[in-house]
Amino acid sequence: MQRYFIEIMYDGTNYHGWQVQPNSITVQEQLEMALSTVLSHKISVMGAGRTDTGVHAKQFFAHFDCNSELINANTAYRLNSFLPNDICVKSVVEVKNDAHARFDATSRTYEYIIHHTRNPFEVGRAYFLHHSLDLDLMNNAAQRLFDYIDFTSFSKLHTQTKTNNCTIQKAIWETRGDLIVFTIEADRFLRNMVRAIVGTLLDVGLGKITLDDFVQIIESKDRSKAGASVPAHALYLTEVKYPKTVWS
Repeated sequence: MQRYFIEIMYDGTNYHGWQVQPNSITVQEQLEMALSTVLSHKISVMGAGRTDTGVHAKQFFAHFDCNSELINANTAYRLNSFLPNDICVKSVVEVKNDAHARFDATSRTYEYIIHHTRNPFEVGRAYFLHHSLDLDLMNNAAQRLFDYIDFTSFSKLHTQTKTNNCTIQKAIWETRGDLIVFTIEADRFLRNMVRAIVGTLLDVGLGKITLDDFVQIIESKDRSKAGASVPAHALYLTEVKYPKTVWS
């Protein structure tokens, strides 16, 4: 048996997130069905993490084990013929047999996209917010994230996570044409973490809370003190990084 990394991208609108769960359609379920059909035996995959309901991924990796004789240059093309149009396989690559899509990932990057003007092409793809924002203040607040590793205040409650510690490597707001984009990179993320951080930073940019308030929210380790989670449809997983040692 040989281990493979499969790289995919997907529009999460029609899915209850990545991870298989009872009575819900998920990306993992669709991918495993396609792989099992193309490779003619049951295939299970392990993803790089989990994305919540409605969240999109421009890059996502999973690993699976398979007889190498069943994988060839046409495998990605064949898989795409069995997948719905909102999921696309980009590549299937042989990796070392101990490579792990989740545990070997060194960082993950998300983008949250906001638009201020009505645009039919952004419906379901970006968060419409007509209020003006103080991006300088929001970036000042975002820089405070680097001073901490415990992000309990931005985590979904009652999860099975053993630790709420994360190391944030990048956090910045910027304008891209008519869009406002928040980019955040970390070694790992908690459930609902990015959407809660964005919601709280928006409160800073709207003048609802101060920079000191933002710092106190982080230090409180109390989810009830942070801002509301922003809608999932404007959140994108854009990159997952691995060390060179995972590749064969």
